[in-house]
This record gives sequence, structure tokens and C-alpha cells, in this order.
Amino acid sequence: MTQRARAGYMLIISSIFLASEAQADTCFPPERPFLPAEIDAAREYRDLIYEDYQRYFEDFSAYLQCLDEERARAFQEGQEVSEEYRRFFDQVVKTD
Repeated sequence: MTQRARAGYMLIISSIFLASEAQADTCFPPERPFLPAEIDAAREYRDLIYEDYQRYFEDFSAYLQCLDEERARAFQEGQEVSEEYRRFFDQVVKTD
């Protein structure tokens, strides 16, 4: 492979990685709810604690959905990049 071909290859690969990073979603895990260690405090704030846990479970479900979607997107992207590389290899590398 010539120096020019290597430089072109590196340009293609780096642009693919930069584009894929811009498209990726970021999934943030929810913050764990605070649970007081003292039973009296837990009783006093039980309504707030209940609401915090309900919000946590809703956010946790959304977080898992985000991870599932990102995994599917990343897998599809990996297949596309692999196919792009195969075409590149067949057209450019094999002909050198």
C-alpha cells in the first residue's frame, strides 16, 4: 500500500469515527433515591421517599430503553462501517 493510499485510508476511518461519535446518544442512569437510616425520619418523609422511588423506577425504565436503543444503533452502525470497509478494501487495496 502506498503512502498516499494509507493517508486516504486514515482520513476515511477517522471521519467515520468522528461522525459516529456525533450521532451517538448518551444514556444517563438515574440517581438513586435517598433513604434515611433513621426510622423516624423515614416515617416523617415517607410520602417524599415514595415519590422519589416512583420517579426512580420510571427513570430507570427510560434508561434501560435508551441503552437498548443505543445498542441497536451501535450494532447497525458497526455493520454499515464493516460493509464500507469491505467495499473500500475491494476497490482500493486489492488493486494496489
